[in-house]
Amino acid sequence: MKTLSARYRQAHKEAYWAIGLALAYFLWWYVSAYGFAPAINDLSMPTLYFGFPLWFLLSCIVGPIVFTILCALMVKFIYRDLPLEITDDKPHE
Repeated sequence: MKTLSARYRQAHKEAYWAIGLALAYFLWWYVSAYGFAPAINDLSMPTLYFGFPLWFLLSCIVGPIVFTILCALMVKFIYRDLPLEITDDKPHE
């Protein structure tokens, strides 16, 4: 990636992936935390998985592990090491 415009394209691609992953994590957390939580007027003890209620297990334990792995994969396969030297888009005559 020698040209500035190619670096900008790569930077925009990386930014879109990062924003998408952050939004996906928020959606995961919101759905698992509020979707699997018991109703407010339900005072019975929830079913426990590994000692945790399902909503907590999914939103606070499984979610961060899954999205940390996804973040590592994103850095490995999508992000590129870019040089910091600036070169012109147009070749010199």
